[in-house]
Amino acid sequence: MTALRRQGFLFSILALMTGILSAVFVPLNPQLELLLAGLFIVLLGVPHGALDPIFAQALPQIKSRTSWALFVFAYLLLAALVVALWWYAPTVFLLGFLAISVLHFSGDLAAGANFFVRFFYGGAAIVLPAALHAAELDRLFSLLTGPHAAGLVVAVLQFMVWPWLAALGMVIVHSARQDALLALEVLAVSVLTFTASPLLGFTIFFCCMHSPRHILRTQIYAGMTLQRLAVVAVLPMLAILLMAAGGWYWLPDSPIDERIIQFLFVALAALTVPHMVLVERVRFSGWPSKLAKGSVRVFP
Repeated sequence: MTALRRQGFLFSILALMTGILSAVFVPLNPQLELLLAGLFIVLLGVPHGALDPIFAQALPQIKSRTSWALFVFAYLLLAALVVALWWYAPTVFLLGFLAISVLHFSGDLAAGANFFVRFFYGGAAIVLPAALHAAELDRLFSLLTGPHAAGLVVAVLQFMVWPWLAALGMVIVHSARQDALLALEVLAVSVLTFTASPLLGFTIFFCCMHSPRHILRTQIYAGMTLQRLAVVAVLPMLAILLMAAGGWYWLPDSPIDERIIQFLFVALAALTVPHMVLVERVRFSGWPSKLAKGSVRVFP
């Protein structure tokens, strides 16, 4: 079993167990759950984006210090534009963030998965929480964008949720005929995000499926050890944490729950857009090994 398949199997077991236990036990205190989710997302989820310099270094346009400076400027500018969108048009921001998340998460699955499997899998973490946890989802979205935008988005998700769940059932049955692990991954994400609270489900999915899968694929792509990847990620992570610390104090003086939600998910959205610009082009090319072709240098 390859590292990617082993990771998928272990995630599936964890997700199924979490989903089942969530249906049995009383949920955590909302503020404690929020604090734990924030901690895990920052420590285990965000670092996969700190590997973006590997993908930038493979671009033929980036060869000098000047081109690197321009790249960093463009990366930060895209992130800043996302923050500005949240500030001035929260409904558009939320709908846009959820839509690009579906596209981005769809890349988790193995190369053999077709468009429909990817599409419904990618949307499971976004749509399914509205089935049993619409009120909690509305509360979280309200903290992020205000009650008007939250109510609109949750209503749309509630309209989508049951057809989406039916489509996922057909996708799982179809996938099981070709790849049992692929079907198990889709099933695990579906059970997790359907039964667990929105924050718990997203945290487990993001930190235990999406992030480690990206790290493993980056390791294969660059031909580096995990230790070497950690070295590459140190400076970007420090920069992200410093900017995040500054951004925290720019948030309005509001209740702690609201500030954490805004801090986490606006930051995630801001980083996701430039991250996708770099990573999706590699994903759609099939994650080739650039190091084998001599175009990625080991650094720093």
